[in-house]
Amino acid sequence: MVSKCANPDCSVPFRYFHTGKLFRAESSLGLDRRRTMGQDSQQSKPLRRLEFFWLCEDCASKMTLIFDQTSGVAVRPRERARTVAA
Repeated sequence: MVSKCANPDCSVPFRYFHTGKLFRAESSLGLDRRRTMGQDSQQSKPLRRLEFFWLCEDCASKMTLIFDQTSGVAVRPRERARTVAA
């Protein structure tokens, strides 16, 4: 459950979906043994977990979230949009 901004330096509480930016990350946790008991042909089916993260409006304007399989979710500054001179 999302309770506050995902930026560790921010303490803004989550209240509404229409403010800030919501992110969804899917992670694999290994095999789902409950689903594969007695079914040898499906043992390679991974268990997936959905997690939601939220950045408040102020943080979302300056930052984004990245997901890495080894380290998890991290807050990073947004790259400035590059403009190409014509």
